[in-house]
Amino acid sequence: MCLSFISNPNAIILAVTAGNQDLANSDALKLAKEADPEGERTIGVLTKLDLMDPGTDASELLQNRVIPLRRGYVGVVNRGQRDIDDGASIASALKKEQQFFKTHPAYRNMLNRCTTPTLARMLNQILMHHIRDCLPDIKNRITGMTIDIAQEIEALGVPTDSMNAGHLGGILLSLLSNYAANFHNAVEGKGSSADGIEMNELYGGARISYIFTEIFGRSLMTMNPFDGLSDDDIRTAICNANGTRLSLFVPEISFDLLVRRQITRLEQPGLQCIDLVFDELQRMASQCETTELTRFPELRDRVLDVVNQLLRKCVAPTQNMISNLIKIELAYINTSHPDFIGGSRAVAQLMDRVSHDGQVGAGPAAAQPDMPQPPPKGGRGLGADPHDVPDEAAGGESRGLMGFFGLGKDKRGQPQQETVVKLPQVPETMRRPADSPSDRERIETEIIKSLIESYFDIVRKNFMDMVPKTIMFFLVNYAKENLQNELVSSLYKDSSMADVMRETPDVARRRSEIQEMRVLLQKALEIVNEVRDFNAFSQGGK
Repeated sequence: MCLSFISNPNAIILAVTAGNQDLANSDALKLAKEADPEGERTIGVLTKLDLMDPGTDASELLQNRVIPLRRGYVGVVNRGQRDIDDGASIASALKKEQQFFKTHPAYRNMLNRCTTPTLARMLNQILMHHIRDCLPDIKNRITGMTIDIAQEIEALGVPTDSMNAGHLGGILLSLLSNYAANFHNAVEGKGSSADGIEMNELYGGARISYIFTEIFGRSLMTMNPFDGLSDDDIRTAICNANGTRLSLFVPEISFDLLVRRQITRLEQPGLQCIDLVFDELQRMASQCETTELTRFPELRDRVLDVVNQLLRKCVAPTQNMISNLIKIELAYINTSHPDFIGGSRAVAQLMDRVSHDGQVGAGPAAAQPDMPQPPPKGGRGLGADPHDVPDEAAGGESRGLMGFFGLGKDKRGQPQQETVVKLPQVPETMRRPADSPSDRERIETEIIKSLIESYFDIVRKNFMDMVPKTIMFFLVNYAKENLQNELVSSLYKDSSMADVMRETPDVARRRSEIQEMRVLLQKALEIVNEVRDFNAFSQGGK
């Protein structure tokens, strides 16, 4: 406990030790050495000098020769228990002490280091020098505290119990205007919070900008144009677009269908961005409270309710506009966009990549895969000579037309049995076979993927640009510009003015406390000025 007091760097340590004991074993000096290693604020006090053995004295200690201290030692003689029992006064004890040191042969020549008045005078000099050294800092601290107290008193204002309706209305309008101005400045980056949070992290409108660029923008850029879309899905869409017969070129309907499906995926991140900005605006609204507003808890709660209602009212139009942006993109697939790769460029790039990689379609015939080839010379295709008769080298007979209908004869000349072929049942859900796709299907799939990726990038850039603009127009700017009107129209009412402008008992108690503190600080400042004038007078007298 003692160590906790003497550890204060502004404390003077009195290391009291009995003169008739060994100074090297003094517990007081050990504690003082621990708290003040340099000894700059330690004074050694030697007591019970009148009880030392005959022939011994503490002159060596008083001369600071045994265990030196920077401020030295002072010898004192206090009242004993007998003196206290006899009722000896302090004045008589001081006279007795003075007489002891004057008559003692070892101490009479060093009275400047003995007696209790000498110790008091030394402590007073140390205190005055310390005050003189610390006086500018003390005065600055008192002045700063006085300014803070004056600002808080101004913020708390005067009690509203005895105010009339007109005065209350003026204070209410001022509070609402200040709150709306703080909200506006926070969005624009011109304001500051009461706790100085803007020095440590992003605050206000900077957080909204962070959402637009770092959260929403980066998330959209990481979106894969083919998420949820496999090559089998693309081939199935191409087959459905072909209908009953194979198309000579890649059907445009399949691209239109697939790219619309991928564009729809952009809507959800845009709606989530609205929710993030909405939360930040609510956070900003709670941080814009002024000290004056905290005087009236009912008014504070109603202000936050009005702000939240205004923000929620702006959310629905913002969400509708984000959905409309997607609908606008889906309404017309602009394949003539200057940044769109187009079908011819997609095919050309694919052919270059295939020829470079040496994969499917490396030759000229790959440009038209799975196309019918002309029959070989001498074959029996559609252009063969009708007089050519099949040569049955094995000795069998040609079945001809009768054989085609299953009415021919076998090798022994007997009529053949009629065979019936049964088709399997049609499945409820049809999917393409799971075997590896043909060269033509792979090429068509790559072309569609190139087109989807190119157009998805165009729409994504447009969406990344339009979503922040939409949120700023429909939500942020609207709330910023109409907040004061909403607050005044909702809260400035004669019927409820007395309720919302009612102070809490804590505010009244705090106002009384800081007024008393201001009086104390003014008295402290007067004392500091007196000490300064006394020091100046003392130095002038010297």
